[in-house]
Amino acid sequence: MSEPPFSEVLRNATWGDHESAEDESYLKALMAGSLSAEAYGEMVAQHYFAYVALESASRSLAADPVAAPFVIPELYREEALVRDLETIYGSGWRSRIEPSKPTLTLVARINQVAAWPGGYIAHHYTRYMGDLSGGQFIRMELQKIYGYQPGGGVDFYLFDGIGSLPRFKNEYRARLDALPLDEAEKGRLIRETRLAYLLNTEVLGELGRVARSEFAA
Repeated sequence: MSEPPFSEVLRNATWGDHESAEDESYLKALMAGSLSAEAYGEMVAQHYFAYVALESASRSLAADPVAAPFVIPELYREEALVRDLETIYGSGWRSRIEPSKPTLTLVARINQVAAWPGGYIAHHYTRYMGDLSGGQFIRMELQKIYGYQPGGGVDFYLFDGIGSLPRFKNEYRARLDALPLDEAEKGRLIRETRLAYLLNTEVLGELGRVARSEFAA
């Protein structure tokens, strides 16, 4: 019996972590239309800090033979996040945002593993594949709730540079399957992916406190 492809192994090994990352009070309140635009901006801000770190690591690994297939500038989110933050908070957005403690922990971990291709790929997979999947539903709901249009507000979720999303995701899985890693390194990458999900879940948990404080106001 042939071994399953690594993309399937990785998905199955992290599915429980993925499910828990989605079951958070902040996202439920956001999708219910219960939060102000500024409270939505809190999530955008945390994304901004995480993606600045992740995309800095990406540029530093562009020449690495293992990481290079996952250095995909068409996915970069920093410019889109800046447009979204400008739309939500105005031109002075930089003075309105700061990383939460869980975001600082996530960013520190991304920076810590930035020189390790497997670590970079783990965080890359955790973030971008989620954005390309459930993130598309979130975008459509946010457009209904806040009235944002392409050009600012929900640009984070727009991936116009990669063409067909289903085709791109299939190509991404093929890149995972082609990784030249032994079993020990694959196991290490899976463990880092699970950690990445945990750290991202903690960011969402902190945002839940933002939602609760807004309800109490």
